[in-house]
Amino acid sequence: MSADSTQGFFHRYAGDFDAIYSNRNGPLNALVNRFFRRSMLLRYLKTVEGCQPVAGLSVLDVGCGPGHYAITLAQRGAASVLGIDFAEGMLELAAHHATRAGVGDRCVFRAGDFSTFTSPERFDYVIVMGFMDYMADPQAVVDRVISLTRRKAFFSFPAAGGFLAWQRQLRYRARCPLYLYTEPQIRALLTRHPGMGAKIERIDRDFFLTLSASDRPPLG
Repeated sequence: MSADSTQGFFHRYAGDFDAIYSNRNGPLNALVNRFFRRSMLLRYLKTVEGCQPVAGLSVLDVGCGPGHYAITLAQRGAASVLGIDFAEGMLELAAHHATRAGVGDRCVFRAGDFSTFTSPERFDYVIVMGFMDYMADPQAVVDRVISLTRRKAFFSFPAAGGFLAWQRQLRYRARCPLYLYTEPQIRALLTRHPGMGAKIERIDRDFFLTLSASDRPPLG
């Protein structure tokens, strides 16, 4: 199954994915979100808390989806937020939400493949939530994120093992590739970057990784 299948799935899934954050599909959807998608809320809260201070700083949101992280951080004072995603449906929602929230002037949402993304400057914060689940080459993603990070980067990695991981693998089998991780696998991705401070936490069905670039030499 190719990367095109992942892109197509998330383009079609954009509206339903957006509803996860709003519970607008009714009480049953809210109940499902509470018990089966709790990690999505936890990683959102931890990321927003971790991006402090954010006033006047820059943020890159990799696989930004409908823009909830980007918009929240812009509302909290980020000077600029760039969200990139390969699903056009997600980007349309993100731009709509940003305009309605009054931060459309500080949020830019761009279609693109992160594997070829470049920037002349680092971003203060880089967010990589719900993205590693679908990456066939996680080492390349981690390396590129670190090269773009000035202060901190935040990742979620879906944890291997357990009932929720098993049922998710079954659901995604016909949709798009899905990759699950153990903590040793995540630590192995960081061995090329000994200068980065790393903290791995287990939150519900995910591992939450915080990388600090404070000990790394400056760009250039």
